[in-house]
Amino acid sequence: MLALSRKKDEAIVINNNIEVTILEVKGDHVKIGITAPKSVPVYRKEVFLQIQESNKDATNLENVEALKNLLG
Repeated sequence: MLALSRKKDEAIVINNNIEVTILEVKGDHVKIGITAPKSVPVYRKEVFLQIQESNKDATNLENVEALKNLLG
């Protein structure tokens, strides 16, 4: 992991096309802005983990077998 210090209105650039900017700092909360191409999905980590879990559940073999049985 790379750890960087940034102040308000400072930014970092990732892979030449993603920019992360510090918009506001209030106490222990930091508001960031992310500029990225539309083809790059950007999620909060807790949402990303929920999506991964849902995808894993959807591909569960038991679910696939149940679907096959349902469809005949």
